[in-house]
Amino acid sequence: MHALDNPVWQSLRTQHSGLALAADSAARYPASIVPFGAVATADADAGSQLTSLVDNGESVFIVGVAPPAPPGWVLELQKPVLQMVCAAPPPEVPGPAIVEMTAERSGEMLTLTALVFPGFFRPRTLDMGRYLGIYDGGKLAAMAGERMRLDGYQEMSAVCTDPGYTGRGYAKRLLSQLCRDAFARGFTPFLHVYADNTRAIAVYRALGFSDRATLPFWSLHQ
Repeated sequence: MHALDNPVWQSLRTQHSGLALAADSAARYPASIVPFGAVATADADAGSQLTSLVDNGESVFIVGVAPPAPPGWVLELQKPVLQMVCAAPPPEVPGPAIVEMTAERSGEMLTLTALVFPGFFRPRTLDMGRYLGIYDGGKLAAMAGERMRLDGYQEMSAVCTDPGYTGRGYAKRLLSQLCRDAFARGFTPFLHVYADNTRAIAVYRALGFSDRATLPFWSLHQ
């Protein structure tokens, strides 16, 4: 199995091990960072270990490898995600100034992601990596950043543009910068996108991303 076939597990066991809540064959990110968990293998013991890390009433998302649902839990299949990988550093995309996002700006980031891509960005998501933004005056118009990181690979995520600013190339500019920075540090960029999000997929392909695999995407909850 390739590491990218089970990306959350590989991230939590390698580059992001310092963020992991772990139990032998299962691990998760803290809920304040992102709602993702993972198992090493698709067996019942791993599933029980994962649920031991999840609070009552909480849910976690699983990408790629999922266990059978333990008693009292529901493993619900969501829309599949297309995993894409960037083969070479993309060219710089001209545009407005890029701002390095900090914890002081997390409220603005939460507002934008809640508007465009709700449910995945949390108050401590910035602990996972760098996030960049483009502003129009005092308004955050677009953002993108780094999420999962495993040996040799850096996930790009939270690629969001306020609906009033679409079509200006802001997301493409931010993603291009992040990809070039990742390559400079020795990481190959990859990302996940819903397989039916044709508009975003077209942007990613224009930057040199190609399809690697379509992965199942689950929610595990009580």
